[in-house]
Amino acid sequence: MSTKKQQRTGHLALLGSNVMWGVMAPVSKFVLAGGLISSALLTDLRILAGTILFWIASMFIKAEKVDRKDYIKFFGAALFSTTLNQICYVKGVSLTSPVNATICTSTLPIWTMLMAALYLHEPVTGKKAAGVLVGLCGAIVLVLFGSGNRAAGTSDVWGDILCLLSQVFYGVYLVFFQDIIRKYSPVTLMKWKYTFAALMLLPFAFPDFTGMQFSALPAKQWAGLGYILLCGTFLSYLIVPLGQKYLRPTVVAMYNYLQPVAAAAVAIMWGQDSFSPVKLLAVLLIFAGVLLVNRSRAAQQAGEDSGR
Repeated sequence: MSTKKQQRTGHLALLGSNVMWGVMAPVSKFVLAGGLISSALLTDLRILAGTILFWIASMFIKAEKVDRKDYIKFFGAALFSTTLNQICYVKGVSLTSPVNATICTSTLPIWTMLMAALYLHEPVTGKKAAGVLVGLCGAIVLVLFGSGNRAAGTSDVWGDILCLLSQVFYGVYLVFFQDIIRKYSPVTLMKWKYTFAALMLLPFAFPDFTGMQFSALPAKQWAGLGYILLCGTFLSYLIVPLGQKYLRPTVVAMYNYLQPVAAAAVAIMWGQDSFSPVKLLAVLLIFAGVLLVNRSRAAQQAGEDSGR
């Protein structure tokens, strides 16, 4: 495949995956609002479906040997990137608005940079420090002033905090489990992550499954659930590594900005949310912070490349 075709493939993969993740927020809100599926059950279904679908996908690729010592790392990766991440995110979406949830996901590069500086001892430049400060200001503005339904008694401030916490957990995965991320193919990585996550959750999820009357679920709810399991859980994670493989990390990070746009478009169209000036300010601050962090990384990478 030529370089241009590889880049085109990477752009399409990132476009598709981030749009699917963005749309998943209002779709999840719609499914949860029906009252028949709880946030805990939705998390269980996502993890179980991911396990089954990635095991099926692994049957169509060359088998990859996993070192015995790496199973412990897969367990840790599953705990942070799948179990804790999805529990916090799905519960957060049930409490806050779809737009707020996807704005929170845009903070991931900031948390990742902070942990990389502490654990990997990556240098913190002036741009990185400024980016973290600006981005965190955006997150604080969103949590404190961006929720418009407090008068109605909703707990959206806790939803925002949970969505932010989900990104912190995913940042832990990206920083502390880099060795297995780079060592194994996406299908092998996802297959074992979801398998261990399912083993963690299924003993606690059994009452949710037995108490759920799936026959009572309306057709629209089934369609929404199908989208979450197939597109927001399986296809998006299957294709995003193509973008990570063929494009620079700064470009990959910029596609994260599509998620709030996609979520806002669908949520506003469905009447689930509105886009207030305060939310716009939070978006601008977070995006500016992430942009400063990524530009600092790009400059640092260019300096390292020129020295080789």
